[in-house]
Amino acid sequence: MTLQQLKYVLQVAKDGSINEAAKNLFISQPSLSNSIKDIEAELQISLFHRTNKGITITNEGEAFLGYARAVVEQYALLEERYLDKRNTQISFSISTQHYSFAINAFVELLKEVDYDAYNFSIEETKTNEIIENVKNMKSEIGILYMNDFNHDVISKILNESNLTFHSLFVAKPHVFMSTTHPLASKSVLTLEELDDYPYLSYLQGDTNSFYFMEEIQSTYPHKKSIKVSDRGTLFNLMIGLNGYTISTGIIFNELNPEVIAIPLAIDDYIEVGYIIHKKSFITPLATRYLELLKESCESSIIRES
Repeated sequence: MTLQQLKYVLQVAKDGSINEAAKNLFISQPSLSNSIKDIEAELQISLFHRTNKGITITNEGEAFLGYARAVVEQYALLEERYLDKRNTQISFSISTQHYSFAINAFVELLKEVDYDAYNFSIEETKTNEIIENVKNMKSEIGILYMNDFNHDVISKILNESNLTFHSLFVAKPHVFMSTTHPLASKSVLTLEELDDYPYLSYLQGDTNSFYFMEEIQSTYPHKKSIKVSDRGTLFNLMIGLNGYTISTGIIFNELNPEVIAIPLAIDDYIEVGYIIHKKSFITPLATRYLELLKESCESSIIRES
């Protein structure tokens, strides 16, 4: 078993396809397939299930990928420090619901790293895809929320997917709206006051269940409702149509200067946390990102209080 083979396995897991991984690795598909078969034969385990729709990771593969990712990252750090190989590419991937503090921590991490080459990714995506990405180890960390409404459903799915949830903070619900919104001067808002304005929420694809929604009070009968796929569109509609959404109240003025957060008068809460795979190791980069994420959240909550 070689370091190169470990990198191959990680790339296949990330892409979910041997053909796609071969393209990204600049090698032939038969060479990559043979390399994967060789390492499976050596270890006497199956790392992937092969189907017509692509590949999925086996239970044995999940545990192996956790070790492989830690070994590859540690080796890259050793090369950089002792062999002066600064062009070694470091990889790190996060999947998250649409939270500005997750982006802020990612930005701060990139400011700290001193690599000549890296392959980082942060994906703001659907709740189910966050879970799938961490389950299949395409992402080291996933960020999502739970409350009384979705807790049992999400917890069951996480447990079945060998994932664990770790709380970052608990926040009171806030309304996000434009600084020019007719209700922007209010110190507290009710759902009834918002009835005449468009309610903005994120699409959840085929799993567009209330339990997967990013926004609390998803079952409330909103008179006007618009679903969007990305944060940029949501903010444009918030500003252009006096729309609103419901979230944590944590907002970074430097990232979103035209948006404010106003407390929502409702007995509910939002517990935001991160999910990781039970069989995975937390790499140094992931550890530092989580530290920055906690700092980002804590400083924001302090500013609002």
